[in-house]
Amino acid sequence: MSLLIRGGTVVNHDQTYRADVYCEGNVIKHIGKDLDAPNGKTRIVDAGGAYVMPGGIDPHTHMELPFMGTVASEDFFTGTAAGLAGGNTLIIDFVIPGPEQSLLEAYQQWRGWAEKAAGDYAFHVAVTWWSDQVEEEMGVLAREHGVNSFKHFMAYKGAIMVEDDVLMKSFRRCLELGAVPTVHAENGEVVYLMQKALLEAGITGPEGHPLSRPAAVEGEAANRAIQIAGMVGSPVYIVHVSCKDALDAIARARAAGQRVYGEVLAQHLVVDDSVYRNKQWEQAAGHVMSPPFRPKHHQEALWAGLTNGIAQTTATDHCCFCLDQKAMGREDFTRIPNGTAGIEDRMSVLWSEGVRAGRLTPQEFVAITSANCAQIFNIYPKRGRVDIGADAALVVWDPDGSRTISAKTHHQNLDFNVFEGMEVTGIAATTISNGQVVWENGQLNVEKGAGRYIERPTFPVLFDAVKRRNEATRPTAVKREPSKVVTP
Repeated sequence: MSLLIRGGTVVNHDQTYRADVYCEGNVIKHIGKDLDAPNGKTRIVDAGGAYVMPGGIDPHTHMELPFMGTVASEDFFTGTAAGLAGGNTLIIDFVIPGPEQSLLEAYQQWRGWAEKAAGDYAFHVAVTWWSDQVEEEMGVLAREHGVNSFKHFMAYKGAIMVEDDVLMKSFRRCLELGAVPTVHAENGEVVYLMQKALLEAGITGPEGHPLSRPAAVEGEAANRAIQIAGMVGSPVYIVHVSCKDALDAIARARAAGQRVYGEVLAQHLVVDDSVYRNKQWEQAAGHVMSPPFRPKHHQEALWAGLTNGIAQTTATDHCCFCLDQKAMGREDFTRIPNGTAGIEDRMSVLWSEGVRAGRLTPQEFVAITSANCAQIFNIYPKRGRVDIGADAALVVWDPDGSRTISAKTHHQNLDFNVFEGMEVTGIAATTISNGQVVWENGQLNVEKGAGRYIERPTFPVLFDAVKRRNEATRPTAVKREPSKVVTP
């Protein structure tokens, strides 16, 4: 089937111009003014007064994740469908192996769950333990399955947290493979001790969650991960940067020439820590995520980080737990499943609070919602750009359309929304995935299994150069003659 998007303004991260966009199958074939439909079967999409942009890429989601004694309520079908309603055409989810579980076994498990996806998907794979087997399977995933990023949790002691020695070994392996190590930066040891102290002091409600994970906990871990990556010579991608402390660590490293990337969640840009003081337990618990929401002054630092290039991508850490699941921690905040939603609302929130508020240009919006992510994870320009030969994964964006966000009307499989009642201006009018119109006029037209797995090649050329540089500057041992013993 062919598709002609007529009358819109194409917006990429580096240029904006008026043009029609013609797609055949899953590929953009022509871009130009006043294009004609080649046959009567071509579907016409009217983009008059709207922008035609690359579909959003959310690089951080957790669909149907087994976590903290339950399973996330959003599966790969409902989650990707909600993403399409919000203008997102690709997610990068996380394979998280259990203790001593084979990475390949876990990967195949997640691939099976994702077969029902309505939209396209890829995977980061977490390194939750270390052995020769893990090292070998990282290579298999990179070479044979298109995985070019590996996740490391510095938090969740006693579950999936890894120590510094594992970070160093895994970062080295990533460098060998040309893969990008990503890091959840919170000092898990300190969090564990602070949680224990708060519970002993009788603080059991959701307000204990941010108290046990202050900004310094995140800043210290981000700085440590960056320093370890610097010693190894590998890049590093810090997920869900929520505070100035972590952002400052990234800024220092980038100023020194280190290849460090920062990811910011839409939620952290607009929601602050006052939510944990809500007298309704369910309302406070519904906002429990890690890192937690911060005092307001961190929000302006995060916005500044996006505009000045210290942070490059935006995500959601979309991990849904309904309020009855959150109730598992009613008597102990450490048992509240960590996670909030956002995949359907990310782009509208960023447009409304970013572009409409004068913080971002439309081109910068494209950069932080798709193009930068596509470049960092090596799928650009097939993704993250409206161009001839790119995938027909597009969003026709209405900059003046508006809606009020609510759990009553969203498509996410969740009975709570952290953006509840927020009025946003800027919405996805039409979303195109694999050359098909899947969202239009407020209606989803999706199919289970229509999403494709997107392989992401590694970066051998750049990383080989880094390895050569490291080897050239590595100090060599000085060979010394054995000392002679003189006897009297």
